[in-house]
Amino acid sequence: MVAARGKRSRHPPATRPRPAAPPQLTVLLADLASAVSLALRFASDRDLLLRPSQALALDPLLLAAARAVSRLLALLPLHLQTLTLTSLSLSPPAPPPSSLPSSWFLRLLSSPSSSLQDTAWRDAFRMSKPAFFQLLHCLALSDPATSASSSSSLALPADHKLGAALYRLAHGAPARAVARLFGLPSPAVAARAFYEVCRAVADRLAALLDLAAPDRISRAVPGFCALSLPNCCGALGYARFGAGAVTAQALVDAEGRFLDVSVGWDPSAPPPEILPRTKLYGSQSLVLSNAPQGELIGGSVPRYFLAPACCPLLPWLVTPYRDVGSRDDMSSSKERIFNSVHAHGAHLVNKAFGHVRARWRLLGEPWKGDCQEALPYVVVAGCLLHNFLVKLGEPLPHDAVPVDAGDDVFVDFQGDNDREGERIRDVLAVHLSLLSRTQRQSVSSL
Repeated sequence: MVAARGKRSRHPPATRPRPAAPPQLTVLLADLASAVSLALRFASDRDLLLRPSQALALDPLLLAAARAVSRLLALLPLHLQTLTLTSLSLSPPAPPPSSLPSSWFLRLLSSPSSSLQDTAWRDAFRMSKPAFFQLLHCLALSDPATSASSSSSLALPADHKLGAALYRLAHGAPARAVARLFGLPSPAVAARAFYEVCRAVADRLAALLDLAAPDRISRAVPGFCALSLPNCCGALGYARFGAGAVTAQALVDAEGRFLDVSVGWDPSAPPPEILPRTKLYGSQSLVLSNAPQGELIGGSVPRYFLAPACCPLLPWLVTPYRDVGSRDDMSSSKERIFNSVHAHGAHLVNKAFGHVRARWRLLGEPWKGDCQEALPYVVVAGCLLHNFLVKLGEPLPHDAVPVDAGDDVFVDFQGDNDREGERIRDVLAVHLSLLSRTQRQSVSSL
């Protein structure tokens, strides 16, 4: 016997209908979508009232909320989706009519309120509006509105390029946010504008770091004399940037201006290995030569630079005394006085590094992959911009607190000292000790 085959149904199985959303859930989703839509509109229409830190923190949160609400609404039946979204938009607001500024930057440029504009300008670009346009003039960026752009430059207004680059450098803003704020076509264009401006800063402002320029060193001496450091020409120091990705060596004057910067060194390399490979090491004899000796009690002192304890003591590089507490009282007193004055002078370079980090926060962010190769050039650009703003007398923004990074710790040099370097340091120590004694006697006689 052959079992009879059952007849196969020709009708597909009935699909289970999607359960209808509860009316309360539909209302709640509609209210949530409305709130997100209004928040997006507020962030777009009132963005001049927001500080950059607020705008950059709010922007990704609102867009993430909009995407989340859109996914929730997609779970509703089609007719309820249509009903809910009829009067809502969960995308960034469309640009206004052509008669009105279409980007945050254009609205800032056309803002009628001078007080709001000045505050917003300093918050956004870490400098005043006059300083911004003086920098724009110095950089001579190509502008399609006034001249034919080269094939390597972007066809964007020069003020947009500079503004977008400074905003990214000042706040570590992602390229996507910069493109939206400045009305740029894409994040890739924002990234290209950033590197084009950094290259222009390195080219056009390079004279601000020319250590061999006439009188550059001699102009630094009076500032250190005021700190009781005769014949001193600069303070040398080290710092790490890009969340410890590279080490920078810099020399500054008594006003905190960079005289020399060398960036791109392996963060694990100690300063005694970095120093002999820098341009400063090879040129110091020429830079410091043909200068009068400082005649002090106990001997003469040539021109020199201050250096931290992680460097070797050399005739032109004066470091603090080591193990001061283990010496006899008289010597210890002399050396403690010297180390105290030395620390005050050496702090100048740490302060300058701190100002650069505070003003240009992108330099403290982690840099990964191919971008890390550009970090040294961006650090140099940040130091050049620092010098430019110091020259103009631009103050550090009130919210830019100088940063002393915890990763700027370098091991003290443990090698042998240079004998001529020891003689020069001892002469300076005796001079400072006598100066301190004279000052104490003057105070006690009052």
